[in-house]
Amino acid sequence: MPLTAYQSRLLADLASPPNDDRYLAGGAALHFAPASARYSNDFEFFSDSFERVARAFATDRERLGALGYACSLEISQPGFLRALVSRGDEQTRVDWAHDSAWRFMPLQRDPQGGLVLHDVDLAVNKALALAGRDEARDFVDILFIHARILPLGAVVWAAVGKDPGFTPRSLLELLKRRGRFHVEDFSRLDLAMPFDVANAKRQWLDALTSADAFARTNPPEEIGCLYWNTVAERFVMPDPSGPRASTIVPHFGRPAGVLPRIVDG
Repeated sequence: MPLTAYQSRLLADLASPPNDDRYLAGGAALHFAPASARYSNDFEFFSDSFERVARAFATDRERLGALGYACSLEISQPGFLRALVSRGDEQTRVDWAHDSAWRFMPLQRDPQGGLVLHDVDLAVNKALALAGRDEARDFVDILFIHARILPLGAVVWAAVGKDPGFTPRSLLELLKRRGRFHVEDFSRLDLAMPFDVANAKRQWLDALTSADAFARTNPPEEIGCLYWNTVAERFVMPDPSGPRASTIVPHFGRPAGVLPRIVDG
């Protein structure tokens, strides 16, 4: 997985004993996968209330101190704390922040990372983040999501369930403005493999075209859902050009998330 040796040790130390007041999300959680595209230079932990943010930070700081880490607080405000965590010459930034408990899936427990946000919720968060900012790292991440986790159309369709201020097509219009990057924008990232900007641009345009077709033809009464294939037991993007298989069912989010329902017969 694309964590440095120091990050791996730090994360394992934070996961044992578990701190259930927070969960790992952001780039580090997204790139747990063995063939991930980039390294993350920080850890982002989230909690569903300001009180739990403060409690999670206090617990983690005490744990880190007992293990010989230095925890230098850089930002402290209600619902958000940032610290530089170091031991010897090695360091990484760690954030503790508030986020809504609304999600599609329950949190997962990882032996190294502790509680971790599910891949589909990481994907939804990344699409919403990319709509609001123009960062090369988000562009790398969204292409990774499109190729490895869930096609862009399904992610965008679901994302408006978390942020009802969007429609799928209005969110897509914002995303269409992204992807105008130069080679030097990616040279500043710590990538796990070379990044082909020209090929990435083609992949992005194809993803947008497919997502736009999906948003135009998918049933509007299902806006804001994911789609679960009960046979393959994974989330998919249905083909809108023909009748939908009975094995593909809508999956809506809720506070704390919910496991996909099983359809009998």
